Amino acid sequence: MSAVRAWARDLGIGARFALAGGSSGWARTTLTAVGVGLGVVVLLLAASIPSALEARSQRVDARQPLWDMDDTGPGPDSFLAAGAATEYHGEGIDGLVLQPEAATATPPPGLDAFPGPGEMVVSPALAELLDSADGRLLAERLDHERVGIIGDEGLDGPGDLYYYLGSDSLADEAPRALGFGNPVFREPLTPAMALLVLVICVGLLMPVAVFMGTAARFGGERRDRRLAALRLVGADMAMTRRIAAGESLTGSLLGLLVGTPLFLAVRQHLGTLRAADLSAYPEDLSPGVGLILIVLVSVPASALMVTLFALRGVTVEPLGVVRHAEGTPRRFGWRAVPLLLGLLLLVPLTFRFVGAGDGTLTQVGVGIVLLLTGATVVLPWLVERLVGALRGGPLSWQLATRRLQLSSGPATRAVSGITVAVAAATALYMFFAGVRTANTVETGQDTSRAQVQVSASGIKGAESVRFVGGLESLPGVESARAVVTGTASSPNRQDAEGHPLTSPVTVGDCAALRELAEVAGCVDGDVFSIAGGGEAAFQPGERVLLDLSVGEPSVEPEPAAAQWTVPETITEVPAHPDPVGVVYTGILATPAALDTELLGHASTDVLLSLDPADRDAVERVRNAVWGTPGDPSVMELQDERTDRTMARIQLGLLIGATGVLVLIGASMIVTTVEQLRERRRLLSALVAVGTRRRTLSASLLWQTAIPVVLGLALAAAVGTGLGALLMGMVNLPVGDWLAFLPMAAVGGGVIVLVTLVSLPSLWYVMRPEGLRTE
Repeated sequence: MSAVRAWARDLGIGARFALAGGSSGWARTTLTAVGVGLGVVVLLLAASIPSALEARSQRVDARQPLWDMDDTGPGPDSFLAAGAATEYHGEGIDGLVLQPEAATATPPPGLDAFPGPGEMVVSPALAELLDSADGRLLAERLDHERVGIIGDEGLDGPGDLYYYLGSDSLADEAPRALGFGNPVFREPLTPAMALLVLVICVGLLMPVAVFMGTAARFGGERRDRRLAALRLVGADMAMTRRIAAGESLTGSLLGLLVGTPLFLAVRQHLGTLRAADLSAYPEDLSPGVGLILIVLVSVPASALMVTLFALRGVTVEPLGVVRHAEGTPRRFGWRAVPLLLGLLLLVPLTFRFVGAGDGTLTQVGVGIVLLLTGATVVLPWLVERLVGALRGGPLSWQLATRRLQLSSGPATRAVSGITVAVAAATALYMFFAGVRTANTVETGQDTSRAQVQVSASGIKGAESVRFVGGLESLPGVESARAVVTGTASSPNRQDAEGHPLTSPVTVGDCAALRELAEVAGCVDGDVFSIAGGGEAAFQPGERVLLDLSVGEPSVEPEPAAAQWTVPETITEVPAHPDPVGVVYTGILATPAALDTELLGHASTDVLLSLDPADRDAVERVRNAVWGTPGDPSVMELQDERTDRTMARIQLGLLIGATGVLVLIGASMIVTTVEQLRERRRLLSALVAVGTRRRTLSASLLWQTAIPVVLGLALAAAVGTGLGALLMGMVNLPVGDWLAFLPMAAVGGGVIVLVTLVSLPSLWYVMRPEGLRTE
């Protein structure tokens, strides 16, 4: 018989064992199929990310106006457009105000026609928010007539908060567009960000691969006893290995059948999730054909290789005897090869890593995989060596260590997933902390003095007083400090370029001026000048013009500008940054010394202190200024500002790590329960001769804890070293050397969880019925 026919026959027999092998065979096949299926779901979701991001980018580009850069004037396809973005409870809400200039103008994607004046078309997510109790204040802000819903083709995802507002009053100066479909320029990822994304992908997918390999070995000991019966009827060793491979191959193929519909079901519900402004339609999560083929081929192939590799040290004899090949101690030599190769790939890049070009990211990815693989293959050797040296201790400790000394393979297989996950997470957290610090900017703002700044152009005098009073009267606003800023110019003196000498003039009460400079002893009627502010100071008694040239010193003063005389009592004071971080220059005056009505073009800046317990306070401020002439801006102050991409990556890391740990915990539970079933006669016999159940429960805890603790120690060493290498590649200072502690704590939680969930199975197999046999 040819080798191909022999393989086909034996694989078929293995498939029959998996599908028609009685309750034990069905249980093993089901566990393998479910485990592999869960891994397939994760792999398909990961493979769908590129297509989802590409589909999102295409929809965003399709709705961007094509601006009339050549100023061709109104035409059959032209329309005026103005941005109308706002913010609500930290969520960005984008929108456009549209005014078509011809009936033939093409509406934006997702709309059948332009909304009429005062009419609004919103996204489904925005409509849901506006109709909810939490969106009450936003509904007051966007209180236009809703006439429709934006179609999917006009949104970046199901969670997109977007709207279009029709108008007939946009000024002629509003930007003119000739259609939609303007590609958005996207900054390429920096080397540090590209490296971070790569590490996340590898770090989250490696534990999944380990989990799937473990799933292919579920029920291995029971399967080996079944193979012994085949030896009794004449099967040789090669045939039994092929049959075992066929059994695992069947489970993995069933896992593909389970994972594919489960993936389709999971992606239907992902549209309800919105993470850091990102969401996806179910159809966006469609892996490319190439990636699908890779998953379809790699999953059964890996199951086949794992089974054959696991049987290399097993001798299956007739009459049900399974004898592990005479135990030579595990050798460390070949197990260190992946670690050394990984270091050889990564260490040189700490001196010359420049970005994604020249295959460097591929080199980094392969190096990380080799390091994490090295941690996996070194763990069995480490457990064997350290457990083999353990002696004495309480009875529960001796039971656990003796069991691990006899067979540590199943325990280390389950723990290898935690080892890889913790090592990857440790490196990720170290590297992420460094990249986040590098992308965090100290704003210079002081949120202890004010939390919001409102700026309004063209508001002064009585109008400014009413504007500030309206803000101060809002619920949740504890105080308001306002200044009005204009420009003064000297009619008799010029600067170095021959233009009239100018200086800013800021008017506010003493409380407001104290936020800008050291004005101790200030009373209404005082005037101050900033010392060393870089502006040429006006002289006491000098007559100046309060002109319209705010920020434009080259503009000549208006002939009708009001005149003002600098008081003889003007006092020079040092300035300090205001809560926004701005250092004022020029003249500071109180209202009794200078009426802001005399200023030409002026602006009002209001610093607001809000009730920290009232999360709606800032939204009331936004509502109060929304639609006000001068288009006031509202800025929430921040002590530091971090790139929004970092928030998205952090959220993705959290979601991925949580999913991986859930898979690993499930794998450990299944493995532990399987081992208990294999040992039920032994456990029942121990109880029958007087061993306390508490002792056996404690031995189960030790049996789980010892490999996990050793795996966590190895993971901490590998993960910390990998994190230091990655940070060295992008010249980041090595930061938190204790980044492994959070994941180590999670590992401890996994120990407790596995023990608690396994206790009912332990109590079940300790019953006297466990002594029965056939």
